[in-house]
Amino acid sequence: QAHPQVAVVQQGGCMAMANVCAGFDAAGIARKQRAADAGGIEVAVAALQAHPQVAGVQRQGCMTLRNVCYGNDAVRLARKQRAADAGGIEVAVAALQAH
Repeated sequence: QAHPQVAVVQQGGCMAMANVCAGFDAAGIARKQRAADAGGIEVAVAALQAHPQVAGVQRQGCMTLRNVCYGNDAVRLARKQRAADAGGIEVAVAALQAH
């Protein structure tokens, strides 16, 4: 997180993570968990918090949370809880209200 206040960097990072974490096959599920284990949920929430008026960050940050949390694996509920604990619900609501 060398550039947390640079919206275009945060948007690009969220976009990359959202794309990497897409998919429901075994490899996709493994990527979702790897992103969560690396702190991806928390940095996505931080990006959303840092740039509440930047629609692109809000869109990509919410997509990141969706892709990391969504799945059919046994630990998806832990990822969802981790997102909630990190403030993911509040930032998603704020994004909906702002945009």
